[in-house]
Amino acid sequence: MTPAINLAKKKKIVFELHQYEHDPTANSYGEEAAEKLGLDVKQVFKTLVVATEQGQLCVCVVPVAGMLDLKQAAKALKAKKVTMADAKKVQSTTGYVLGGVSPLGQKKQLPTLIDDCVQKFDTIFVSAGKRGLEIELSPSDLAQLTRATFAPIAKT
Repeated sequence: MTPAINLAKKKKIVFELHQYEHDPTANSYGEEAAEKLGLDVKQVFKTLVVATEQGQLCVCVVPVAGMLDLKQAAKALKAKKVTMADAKKVQSTTGYVLGGVSPLGQKKQLPTLIDDCVQKFDTIFVSAGKRGLEIELSPSDLAQLTRATFAPIAKT
C-alpha cells in the first residue's frame, strides 16, 4: 500500500487500482502507463511539481497528452513566475520518487492545481504512488482529497 491508496481508502472514495510492469527505460512514465493499460492519453494525468519565485512548491496535474503551461500555472497561483521544482526537493517533500509522484497522500500537503479539462471525464488515472501503479478515480474526488483548484494550466 502507498500513502495515496491509504488516503483513498481512509476517505472511503470509490477508486480502482491498475498495475502494469514498469519499464525502467521508458521515456515518459505517463505515456507508458496509458500504453500498457490500453488507455487514452487524454484521460491519464501526470503529477508535476513547480516552485514559485519564493520557493513555494505547488502540484500541477495535467494530461499526459499535453504539457504544463508555466505562465498559466503562475497566473493560477497568483505568482509572478513558476519553474519546475528540483527533483530532490520534490522527492523529499512529497515522499515519492519521480515517475511515481501521486497528487494524493504526499508527506506535506501542497497547493494543487488540476487542469480544467479533467472535468469532461467521469474518471481519470493518476499515479498511485509508485511506478507501474495507477489509481482511477473521479476528478471531483481527486480535487476534494487534494483541496485542489481547477484551472486552465495545460497546453495540448
